[in-house]
Amino acid sequence: MPPKFGTSGLRGRVVDLTPGLIGAHVAAFLAACPTGTGLFVGRDLRPSSGRIAADVIAAARAAGLAVSDCGALPTPALAMAAMASGAAAVMVTGSHIPADRNGLKFYTPSGEITKAEEAAIMAALGRTAPPQPEGRLTPAPAAAEAYVARYLTAFGATALSGLRLGLYEHSSVARDLLHDILHALGATVVRLARSDSFIPVDTEAVDPATRAQLAAWCRAHDLAAVLSTDGDADRPMLTDATGQVIAGDLLGVLTARALGARVICTPVSSNSLLEQLPDFDAIPRTKIGSPFVIAAMAAARAQDPAAKVVGFEANGGFLLGFDAAGPAGPLPALHTRDAVLPLLAPLVAARRAGQGLAALVAALPARVTASDRLTETPTEASAAFLARLSQDGAARAAFLARFGTETALDRTDGLRMVLQDGRVLHLRPSGNAPEFRLYTEAATAAAAQDLLRDAMEAVAAALGRK
Repeated sequence: MPPKFGTSGLRGRVVDLTPGLIGAHVAAFLAACPTGTGLFVGRDLRPSSGRIAADVIAAARAAGLAVSDCGALPTPALAMAAMASGAAAVMVTGSHIPADRNGLKFYTPSGEITKAEEAAIMAALGRTAPPQPEGRLTPAPAAAEAYVARYLTAFGATALSGLRLGLYEHSSVARDLLHDILHALGATVVRLARSDSFIPVDTEAVDPATRAQLAAWCRAHDLAAVLSTDGDADRPMLTDATGQVIAGDLLGVLTARALGARVICTPVSSNSLLEQLPDFDAIPRTKIGSPFVIAAMAAARAQDPAAKVVGFEANGGFLLGFDAAGPAGPLPALHTRDAVLPLLAPLVAARRAGQGLAALVAALPARVTASDRLTETPTEASAAFLARLSQDGAARAAFLARFGTETALDRTDGLRMVLQDGRVLHLRPSGNAPEFRLYTEAATAAAAQDLLRDAMEAVAAALGRK
């Protein structure tokens, strides 16, 4: 399948992301979107990212832009540095997908590109621009410093004092930066499983072996929590003291509460316990993907410029849409998906309350989500399967026969089916990779996991997978 735009930018196989293809998409981005003072370029740690970043830089300089090469750093740190300088940005990353794939995330000086800007980029592909004098290239290795300072200012040097935290480093581009933040906030940090090879950690679908390892680390090192991120550090992973992974949307709820947010923009896949909480004035639901969350946040601010609006996805990536206050200082808005804030805010809230993370989660309404994916599933097969279920009520009923009777159906993004007993089964092809995503929700973790396991089997059989 050739490279294409999904919910998080351009993605494709590394062998297809040729210098010519990269150059054409960068040129189209520069022609179709505002670039302000120039272009900031960053990358994750997968083997192909250095070469692709060089291709991005070459294309931008050929178009006459001044380029700041930020090296390897988290996506939100790159976006923050670029926006602070009034510049555009391109992040070279495949996020959580395997190392044989990669991609580009595009940012204008105001933040992540919109779906309209994505369409404009596609329309500009192949246009020939007049020759330009080559733009200058400036190394910018300190671009992440302001990102670190952001959290030290907001939370203070003693925010995590007394906590012993495990940092699952793997191949996250944030591993050193996150260590420095945790240490500066007063935590004792145990560094775990650093890898020189790229590991595609999906924080939204943590596999059983990894879950067992997280629990083992907590026991072996007497940890209050284990923290990690995906490859480019815009999705968090956090466990409680037993190693139990806290779902990303629950991290979003805890973070929104800690910041005093009143409006939450989140996809239909996020936990429905949100609607049971009295904390929030409005909860606009969107399609899955940060561009849709960002659009809903913009609509909320247009309606009320003073709205304390945030956004998050079921994967935990958190967008801060207003200038908030941390325990120690200001926390300015950051209109891009971030992993560090939804790691720190729940930890600090739990410490200030004299509780563990498990107690904070237990105080929320009893709704639990689970998710997984079928990898290497062609998008065409996934789309055909979902179209059949969506259009044919009898086919959908037959598929659901082993699970229960459907009482509600939401087609906002894929098929989200509410069963008679209150459980939820949500089916959706990935927008970033040849994967089929499954989300479940129930009153208990066991019920959500049981439904997920059975649904994975049923979908695999329907798609001819073993």
